[in-house]
Amino acid sequence: MKTRFSFCLTDRWLHVIIAFWAAIQTIQAQSPSFHPALPTIPARIVDITLFGAIGDGLSTNTTALQSAIDDTRSAGGGTVEIPAGVYLCGPVTLANNLRLQLDAGAILRLLPLDKYPGGTETPPNFLSGAGLHDLAISGPGMIDGQGIPWWPYAKNKSAHRPRLIALSACHRVLIENVTLTNSPMFHIAISGKSSDVTVRGVTIRANPSTDPVAPGHNTDACDVSGTRILIQDCNVSVGDDNFTCGGGTSDVLITNCTYGYGHGVSIGSYTHSGGVSNITVINCTFNRTEAGIRIKSDRDRGGLVQNLAYLNLSMTNVGCPILIYGAYMNPNPVYRALAKLTAAQAAAYPAAPVALRTPIYRNLVFSNLTATVQPGYRAGLIWGLPEMNVTNVLLQQVHITADRPFGLYDVQNVRVVDSQIITPAGVPPWSVTNATVAVEPR
Repeated sequence: MKTRFSFCLTDRWLHVIIAFWAAIQTIQAQSPSFHPALPTIPARIVDITLFGAIGDGLSTNTTALQSAIDDTRSAGGGTVEIPAGVYLCGPVTLANNLRLQLDAGAILRLLPLDKYPGGTETPPNFLSGAGLHDLAISGPGMIDGQGIPWWPYAKNKSAHRPRLIALSACHRVLIENVTLTNSPMFHIAISGKSSDVTVRGVTIRANPSTDPVAPGHNTDACDVSGTRILIQDCNVSVGDDNFTCGGGTSDVLITNCTYGYGHGVSIGSYTHSGGVSNITVINCTFNRTEAGIRIKSDRDRGGLVQNLAYLNLSMTNVGCPILIYGAYMNPNPVYRALAKLTAAQAAAYPAAPVALRTPIYRNLVFSNLTATVQPGYRAGLIWGLPEMNVTNVLLQQVHITADRPFGLYDVQNVRVVDSQIITPAGVPPWSVTNATVAVEPR
């Protein structure tokens, strides 16, 4: 077991940390002015009732909505307006230069499972598009996924479930002010080298995975991978990741969001194909989330994850405020019980050769973070791999109260500044193995 817990910095490490911290301060100063390019939508407006839509909660409106979208596409773009009412609908395909506007009192509702095309074998996603540009979904209305009957199929690997909004390789996308609820699977899924994506003022709700009657499964709120991404002023409580992204993601700002149930603001588990870099999470609150900040990957799916800043975060009654590890898929129950993982167990984790998909985590900043942790859980865990340690971590003004220590395993160049981990009498605040840690007292 190799551990060094010191109160000094080498000159080389000091220069690395100072340079990185200066870069993060620049990001923080610029955060309010971070604005991805927004879509440009022509002024034309059409009402779906002109195409035969009936908002009685009984009629099927798939053809009417698709016809309105197709008409708008043919005219060069514009707004498809959904007025007040409850509109049952099957899957539709979106278009360029399109705004789907849900007015106050409008509910766009998925057809129930027994009437949804494809059932659990080949169900298309609900609102989908690929290779599009200038697309908006907005308004004070709601999109209801009627997902509860779908959720038990999450444990059946041969079954499939639709995503509520699914976009691939799309550019200049805006999702604003709508309420999304009870998706059969992910609520927002944007992937495939998308760019200039803004999600703001959106409320997303689904049952937590611990619900005793109808637990939600894989109901991720916001899966957005790509470049130039803004997630702002959202209110989220779901049964899986509150936010997540995978490889090929960079230049992301998550700000002023409120998170309830869910697995936290996550990265992974697939982080290859371009890695993940330059993400700032600032001025957000977490209440009862399973994890606050979560980064997960493994040796068969990893990539470079770097330059991440988590600033001004408040967490209440969370399961683990900071959870970062590279053994996500290990089936060994010792290594899956992360709340109880000890330094000795981490030190015994077998090494493997460094390969193309070895997870690499480096340059992580946590500043002005306060958290209280659910009973029996740990203050945090940063656990690298023996062959690829996590490197360059700054914990500044981090104050966490928990029953179990903060674990630093296989991590190098950790700087702890003006921070405090509060644990019960007789429980050490830190658990460390194969780590270099420098502590600067208050």
